[in-house]
Amino acid sequence: MFEVILTRRKRFGWRWQVCDQSGKKFADGFERTRPSAKYHGERALFFLLSQAHLSNRLATSGED
Repeated sequence: MFEVILTRRKRFGWRWQVCDQSGKKFADGFERTRPSAKYHGERALFFLLSQAHLSNRLATSGED
């Protein structure tokens, strides 16, 4: 399971991270506003999940 973590960075903005349950970081970034950080974190999570789905789909179609 993956999660998006948003962290306030003093007066400079927001850091977002996409991590798994063990804390391994798959993507991260920095944005000025919280809504922007939330958007980019969720976008990275969606991209990560869609790539995993496509990889599985290509692997199973290659077996036929």
